[in-house]
Amino acid sequence: MKDIRVHENLVIPATELEVSFARSGGPGGQNVNKVNSKVTLKWALHQTELLPMTVLDRLRVLAKSRLLDDGSLQVTSQVHRDQLSNLRDCVQKIQHLVLAALNPPKSRKPTRPSAGSNRRRLEEKAKRSQTKSNRNSGGWDG
Repeated sequence: MKDIRVHENLVIPATELEVSFARSGGPGGQNVNKVNSKVTLKWALHQTELLPMTVLDRLRVLAKSRLLDDGSLQVTSQVHRDQLSNLRDCVQKIQHLVLAALNPPKSRKPTRPSAGSNRRRLEEKAKRSQTKSNRNSGGWDG
């Protein structure tokens, strides 16, 4: 396994990665029972010193369903019929996750509702009130 280049300043070393292969389901005909085309790629996040803690925390949130109990990130691919394409797919998944975690989320600036939206809300509220008051016949006859 080679190093994974996320961008020009960030390279995940191959020593932190573990690749395994297995038989996958799906298309392939008789060949599917003979070839290990499913790829599982694990990255030892708990051992890496590559990313700052804030980025690691964001990565753990983004990839919550892909984290293992030991703190490793695991991605799998079995969409293609050959190992190399599935391996490329796993590498791309890790690259996209890391790139997404590198960008800090924008802080939300609280805004006020526009005058038009406020007016429409009040008009709708008055309309609903009128509809409900029209339903009232004045009590029971009974």
